[in-house]
Amino acid sequence: MKIASINVNGIREAVGRGFLDWLANQDADVICVQNLKAKSFELDDSILFPEGYEGYFLDAEEDGFSGVGLYCRKIPKAIMYGLGFPQCDNEARFLQADYDRFSIASFLMPDGSDMEAKQSFMNQYQEYLSKMVKKRREYIICGTWHIAHKTIDLANWADNQTTPGFRPEERAWMDQVFGPMGYIDTFREINRDASQYTWWPKLDQDVPRMRQEGWRLDYQIVGPEFRRHVVDAWIDRDATFSEFAPLIVEYDLEL
Repeated sequence: MKIASINVNGIREAVGRGFLDWLANQDADVICVQNLKAKSFELDDSILFPEGYEGYFLDAEEDGFSGVGLYCRKIPKAIMYGLGFPQCDNEARFLQADYDRFSIASFLMPDGSDMEAKQSFMNQYQEYLSKMVKKRREYIICGTWHIAHKTIDLANWADNQTTPGFRPEERAWMDQVFGPMGYIDTFREINRDASQYTWWPKLDQDVPRMRQEGWRLDYQIVGPEFRRHVVDAWIDRDATFSEFAPLIVEYDLEL
């Protein structure tokens, strides 16, 4: 099973830069998208239902803001929209597809431009994560968490210790997720190298991404029992339709 996750940073703009061509060439079972910045009724059928996929979307109340989606090859047993608290649901930050043995979610954390709002979100989201890890059902939560967990996860970390996305309180929160709560960072199960980034501050086609100062803000997170199913994980730096790069993980499972 191959799952891709990408923050498109505006779905219509990403389509204009080649997103649908990239999607068609992925041979992925599920593609999780975040930060659509458009309501689904505004989108063409070519975006909503690309060949071979069923599209599911959650729209934010505010125009041109947030929004998450799932492109699924196999129709899910059920779709769960939101997590039940207004900050998440009104801003369209969580969408989950349920299959027989596990669930796959597309997730978008607030970026931290309002740190008080982000902290409130993290507190409520942590309650959800604590409940989910105790259930028998397994979860794969994919998306932009807007936090670089370790110093290895961003360039110039020493200069960014007070920058949203790398503040001590945010990193401590991630320590809890990957520590006592027991969740697994699938990418780091496979790749422990430095300079592995999913976001660059500016979309610049003329400068190779490997020379830019990036951050790894995107994750596919699973429970402890799913660790053994992670086969491979990589970042597609060649995809340049967004400031973010796709994070792709393969699991030795079938939908």
